[in-house]
Amino acid sequence: MKTFALDFYKDFHCIMGDCKHSCCIGWEIDIDPETAEYYKNTPGDFGKRLCENIDFHEEGGTFCLCENERCPFLNEKGLCDIIINLGEEALSQVCDDHPRFRNFFESRTEIGIGLCCEAAAKLLIDKKSPATLEVIDDDGEETELSEEAEFFALRKKVFSALQNREKPFGDRISEILKTCSARLPEKDFSVWAKIYKKLERLDESWTDVLEKIENSPELPKDFDETSAEQLLWYFLFRHLSEAPFDGRLSERAAFAVLSFYMTEKAAEQVGIYEAARLYSSEIEYSDENIEILLDIISEEV
Repeated sequence: MKTFALDFYKDFHCIMGDCKHSCCIGWEIDIDPETAEYYKNTPGDFGKRLCENIDFHEEGGTFCLCENERCPFLNEKGLCDIIINLGEEALSQVCDDHPRFRNFFESRTEIGIGLCCEAAAKLLIDKKSPATLEVIDDDGEETELSEEAEFFALRKKVFSALQNREKPFGDRISEILKTCSARLPEKDFSVWAKIYKKLERLDESWTDVLEKIENSPELPKDFDETSAEQLLWYFLFRHLSEAPFDGRLSERAAFAVLSFYMTEKAAEQVGIYEAARLYSSEIEYSDENIEILLDIISEEV
């Protein structure tokens, strides 16, 4: 089985104390069983501190967040006290992986980087050459199934349509939707903003952005087509991956296009990097929010 990753995957690294929106704030942070057991048996004063700030349970544990939903081990410099005291290898799986995500198939695993991380968003959006996947691990076994081969062939057509820079961007989007037998419901962005405001929300700044979009119903304008290509590629890569399992290819393609448009609309208010971070944090990490949007797309096309 092969493992694929984004071609800029190895360039990604945590910017730690320079991060304006730490992933150690505002998120429930789970601890896998093996790491929880290690923390539980860590000796000394730091071991005592670990036990005092972790809710241990059968599935492992969860960090007891402090005021403002801050991880108790995120210090005043924005650095992790667990890394400082025990080393990076002592991090739980969630902390070590985030913001990476994986698309699992029978024949391969694909690794991406979530845009909820401002460093990842900048790395993707600033990329000038077309995004690709590259093999980073190969055990030599070939297990590709015919159904998956069909999906990868279709996705390749979608990516090729998107990355054809000789065509206007709007034409590329139309070809993507046609390839996936998809159509976006005919709603202006004031309507979409109202829909998004009914979803679960975490950050008041996202609410502020949506309220401004309510008063700006037209398509986003004056966006850079190269960064737009990277952004839409990311949404397609991340969300089409579920289609072989749930059969919702057309809805997921439309959702990817909608996500692109909503991010570009948000960028008119807060800039493209922050818009990508906000959208990913608010939508992509809530299965419930995604399902609601997929259902709306399905019901109205």
